[in-house]
Amino acid sequence: MFDKIYIEKLKSNFSEAVRVILANKVRTLLTSLGIIFGVAAVITMLAIGNGAEKEILAQLELVGVNNIVITPIPDEKEGDSDEEEVETEGITPKRFSKGLDMLDVASIKRNIPSVKKVSPEIILETYVIKKGRQSPVKLIGVSSDFFETSNISIESGKNFSTAQSENSLPVCIIGKKIEKKLFTGESAIGKQIKVKDVWLQVVGVIEEKFISENAQENLGIRDLNQDVYIPIKTFLVRYKDRKIISDKPLPEGNVMIFGGQDGPQKKIPRGNYHQIDKLIVQVNNSSELNATADVLSRMLKRRHNDMLDFEISIPIQLLKQQQKTKQIFNIVLSIIAGISLLIGGIGIMNIMLASVLERTKEIGIIRAIGATQEDVILQFLTESVLVSIGGGIIGIVLGVLASYILEITTGIETILSVSSILLSFFVATLIGLIFGIAPAKSAANKSPIEAIRHE
Repeated sequence: MFDKIYIEKLKSNFSEAVRVILANKVRTLLTSLGIIFGVAAVITMLAIGNGAEKEILAQLELVGVNNIVITPIPDEKEGDSDEEEVETEGITPKRFSKGLDMLDVASIKRNIPSVKKVSPEIILETYVIKKGRQSPVKLIGVSSDFFETSNISIESGKNFSTAQSENSLPVCIIGKKIEKKLFTGESAIGKQIKVKDVWLQVVGVIEEKFISENAQENLGIRDLNQDVYIPIKTFLVRYKDRKIISDKPLPEGNVMIFGGQDGPQKKIPRGNYHQIDKLIVQVNNSSELNATADVLSRMLKRRHNDMLDFEISIPIQLLKQQQKTKQIFNIVLSIIAGISLLIGGIGIMNIMLASVLERTKEIGIIRAIGATQEDVILQFLTESVLVSIGGGIIGIVLGVLASYILEITTGIETILSVSSILLSFFVATLIGLIFGIAPAKSAANKSPIEAIRHE
């Protein structure tokens, strides 16, 4: 019986609250603007945060958690600067570095116990020939450890065998897009492709991975789906090895010094004299990253005759810095959204207090015919919560639309979740409840005598 009476009271309060709100549509809308924009900001912020987290996790998967990346710094290419004149008198000539090479790879494996795997890469921009037509590709010379250190799965076929790697056999593993382009509708395994002047047998195809432009730009990650991978020894034997010096007229990678001992010298830059273009070093534990990077730097500098012609980076630290920056951005957005919601709550409280003053006579009458203070409190709380919920619903719609528009116009990935929408709805309801308490109590304190005086 008690439950039925209570339900009837709720229904009565709800219908009365709807009547009051509809009677003051413009005022109610203006009152709920703070809630609307606050809720929209919360949903958009959470969508951006979810998208950023997904992107960072995807990038982390690509670069590897425990990887250190070493990249060579080639000498300036000829033509990039004017001829350099160096006075030799009293100045020690520049030291000569052998560059980053396979001997460095062997030394790292042999001498640093914290290193788990070392994966060198050599990159050549070339072309693949199919039915007499050339298509540009990147030919990558790698070790068999490359796919594990780079978190790349081989979808079909298999990795390079020891015999294929050691004997420089003409085999390759290709990206998924290469397979789709050259072997439409059929498997590439066992078939041959001609890359530049060499026929290669396809022994594997890697799993297709989506790599955002942001990852390619910030972390130096290639579009792995469009690469052709061959054993690094195959690359050095059958394509190009910068360590081999030929007797051809002055190639770009050599240095020549003109001028006598007493006069200025003119230098032609060596160009890219490094044998390998990238070196990924995987350590056993992430706690050893900084210490290993420091040891690598000192060891390579010593091996390169005290020349710093290489750069060492730890991708996971770059990603953590990105994540920290985005967290700061999310905190700022949260503060803005919180301020907006606070202003919305204050607006609801003000308009409800004004409504109490306008309806003093009405309050006195319903109190005179038997309504209790609890009834009045419940009536005004219902109104404030309905105003807040209405603003919350509009804010949710705006937040969803803003997330989609932001993704389309800026390319920033946004991910909407049910939890963020439910959280926004809960916050909006809670604000209406909290900021409606003071006006509801003020209304409940009105008496029939005050209604007569007001009249």
